[in-house]
Amino acid sequence: MVWDSFVVACEAVLPIVVLVVVGYVLKKLGVISESFQKQGNKFCFKVMISTLLFCNIYAIEDISKIGEYGFFILEVAIAITILFLIGIVVVKLCIKDPKQQGVVHQCLFRSNYAIIGIPLASFIATSLGYAEDSAIVGIASLVSAVSIPLFNIFAVISLSMYDKGENGKINIKKMLKGIITNPLIIGVLSGILALCIREIFIATNITWRLSDFVIIYKPLTQIGNMATPFALIMLGAGFTFGAVARLKYQIILGTVIRVAIVPAVFLITFNFILKAQYGSATIYFPALIALFSTPVAVSSAPMAVEMGQDGELAGQLVVWTSLMSIISLFAIIMICVNTGVLPIQG
Repeated sequence: MVWDSFVVACEAVLPIVVLVVVGYVLKKLGVISESFQKQGNKFCFKVMISTLLFCNIYAIEDISKIGEYGFFILEVAIAITILFLIGIVVVKLCIKDPKQQGVVHQCLFRSNYAIIGIPLASFIATSLGYAEDSAIVGIASLVSAVSIPLFNIFAVISLSMYDKGENGKINIKKMLKGIITNPLIIGVLSGILALCIREIFIATNITWRLSDFVIIYKPLTQIGNMATPFALIMLGAGFTFGAVARLKYQIILGTVIRVAIVPAVFLITFNFILKAQYGSATIYFPALIALFSTPVAVSSAPMAVEMGQDGELAGQLVVWTSLMSIISLFAIIMICVNTGVLPIQG
């Protein structure tokens, strides 16, 4: 299981690093220009990632299960909100530059659940001997229904609330407009709407589904599938090693909290809560590991750039949290297996 845990961590995270390296090399070779990188980030943020989020939400197979696991889903939403609020205090105390405060804040509460988390939770569960259609795998998909909207709404707030402008006050109107017009939130809400329509069709015995309309649905999934590799290549194209020394304090702070402190605090807390409620936390833990232990979301970098915040720092945090999470995920999985939180099936 030691080797399996290491393989799980590597397979989840190393593809991210490889694509970043590809982008860096292409920029050095002159294949990617600075103007192409900027336009690419804009297109990725406004079109690709929002389409991906729509497809991820619509792909949730059975939302009726939300009722069965409703209290756990509520606890997840509360935990994300608490983490967001704690992040405000940490950032206010530790980061002085308003352009960097929202970026670091985002790193503290926003994991890469949509891209890495769901596949990682499934991989952990199947590695332990659970079937792909078991509850332990299904819960991971249900968690995305609450985590993805919350992450994106909170991300817009965090990237808006610190940069107060000339009058020194938060522009509530601007923040609300940013939430309403944010492409990622539009993608999530559109996915939820399509999901609700699908459920109405199921309830009224209408057999037609959006996925049956191949000439529309297939291009949507293809655009969504392009989002992560393209975003990572653009991230690599903008990566500079010279920024590491200049931003090392912010990088270390964000990385340590994201891959070490947050997983430790929230996984231990959930273990006690779930054992007290249900007697065992096992079926919930792959989803929780994926939610609290994965690196900061890839979309945080283009989002920071588009909202006028420190995109360079956001990119550095994606790279370094991804690298360090290989070690932290390995350690977390091993600890959970050896303590019986994630028992291997016979």
